[in-house]
Amino acid sequence: MRAVVQRVWEAKVLVGPDTVAEIGKGLLVYLGVAKGDGDKDAGYVADKLSNLRIFADSAGKMNLSVQDVGGSVLLVSNFTLLGDCRKGRRPGFDEAGGPAAAEALYEKVAELMAAENIIVAKGIFGAYMHVSSINDGPVTFLLDSSRLF
Repeated sequence: MRAVVQRVWEAKVLVGPDTVAEIGKGLLVYLGVAKGDGDKDAGYVADKLSNLRIFADSAGKMNLSVQDVGGSVLLVSNFTLLGDCRKGRRPGFDEAGGPAAAEALYEKVAELMAAENIIVAKGIFGAYMHVSSINDGPVTFLLDSSRLF
């Protein structure tokens, strides 16, 4: 499972003309599920997202989590995070998980964070979405449940 995590002032998702999710201060998370991912991967990512200390404390140091600052999470499914661009000019998606399993794990990550009293807004799994955000910093991190980076 891979995630691109951005600290944001605000973010929202539109499907067509409709806003389907939006948050204020918090994390915009693009989440991709790989073949072979399971509950352990979902737990790892949810725990990291819930507790990653990437918000500034009173001294200006990254020392607070999204929970600590009362922020929200906007979770957006994104299978292209598993795209392989090493060969040729067209990405390959052989490592991306199938839609049914990926959606279940995407929902699992959202449930686990919500269980930590984090407000979680979600895009629509599998939909064509327009995502907008105002990045804070910018601060962006990459997560991989296999710890490849």
